Amino acid sequence: MFDGALTQGGWLRGQAPDGTVSARLGEQELALDEQGRFFAAFDRDAKNTSELVASLADGRTVRSPVGVSPRDWDIEHINVARRPSGASEAFMRRRQPELDAIWDARTANSPSDGWQQDFIWPVTGRISGRFGSQRVYRGEPGSYHSGLDIAPGAGTPFVAPADGVVTLAARDEFSLEGHLIIVDHGAGLNSAFLHASQIFVTEGQQVRQGERLGLVGATGRTTGPHLHWSIKWHLSRLDPLLFVGPMP
Repeated sequence: MFDGALTQGGWLRGQAPDGTVSARLGEQELALDEQGRFFAAFDRDAKNTSELVASLADGRTVRSPVGVSPRDWDIEHINVARRPSGASEAFMRRRQPELDAIWDARTANSPSDGWQQDFIWPVTGRISGRFGSQRVYRGEPGSYHSGLDIAPGAGTPFVAPADGVVTLAARDEFSLEGHLIIVDHGAGLNSAFLHASQIFVTEGQQVRQGERLGLVGATGRTTGPHLHWSIKWHLSRLDPLLFVGPMP
């Protein structure tokens, strides 16, 4: 049994059959809690169909197809050539340790059940950038926007959308993300918050839904103060708008 936002960039929560010893969505193994409940999700570019598979203790296999509806992404076609994106050796010497820290933080597999909660908005304000939007330069796609940008004004506090464990709190600015916070919600699900002007939490700290994490800022590579909130499940990038209700 399962339900959720069964669409590209969406998610589901479910209950595995009695006697399940392992389960997966496609090729991705699922983490089952003591009651056999699980979380799973679909990448922005997920195919239209997937399959939940449960292996039972008696040797049986239960399969359940999952339809994944396509999304109409905001694609802008630009009649100019894409700029070369090669990074200098000097930049990559600084950047690679940052990428390693982000990878470790997003694959930490922390003991948290925040994935079971209905998420809340980390901050409210003008939405200045939407997940999945993309530019195509003379037929060559650029990278798509990997999160949701919210612009409430510099210095506005933002909070944890769900319970979790802080796996990264970058007090030294990262070259692109600035002051970065990553919260692991468990079951492979995590949130990242970019461009903070101040951080209130420390790595390893358990946070509760609604607890203050930091202040909105403009650190790192950005054109103005805003909170970039991104969500990942393992390697899949998800749409934060599909986790929250209407903005209060």
